[in-house]
Amino acid sequence: MQLFPSKLAGVVEVKLPRFADDRGWFAEAFNAAKFGAAGLPGSFAQDNQSFSTRGVLRGLHYQLGQPQGKLVRVLAGTIFDVAVDIRRESPTFGEHAAFLLSAPAQAADLLHLLWIPEGFAHGFLVLSETAEVLYKTTTGYYPQGERTIVWNDAGLGIQWPLQQLAADGIEQPMPRPMTPVVSAKDAVGMTLAQAVERGEVF
Repeated sequence: MQLFPSKLAGVVEVKLPRFADDRGWFAEAFNAAKFGAAGLPGSFAQDNQSFSTRGVLRGLHYQLGQPQGKLVRVLAGTIFDVAVDIRRESPTFGEHAAFLLSAPAQAADLLHLLWIPEGFAHGFLVLSETAEVLYKTTTGYYPQGERTIVWNDAGLGIQWPLQQLAADGIEQPMPRPMTPVVSAKDAVGMTLAQAVERGEVF
């Protein structure tokens, strides 16, 4: 197991070995003892899996009352994954970190996971034609605490790679920026400043 801490305390990229032969490959995607020994959670409450098409943006989500840590892995495709620090006492409050996560493509590729602890808003944009994302959560779904920070909050300054997405889904020499596909709920999310005003941060 290889760990790569990010600029946001607690957010860590995790890379795990795969063992390949002429049949295919095998990997331990989660091992409670090894994760615990590395300072990561050794148990999770729930697994969530999503399938999304190119240009879909999910987030930025978090959960009050029963905050969730998330261990994110891409099963197929590629996503641009973002964690935003919304811990009021954190020196990096309001800052974000972005990661390109993909399913292994070559025999030598490692499994690439992202650990996002409690206290962060999380979202991702699908860059491939489709993507399947699996994430483990440390607590279950708590609808009363569900909150969304709007993806294009100017105060966050997230540079979503929309230039990579042509409006018609066809690669072009100079692809036009694309408006991502978001849910009705995500489209009316609040800004981080509004969340602070309402006392709806960690």
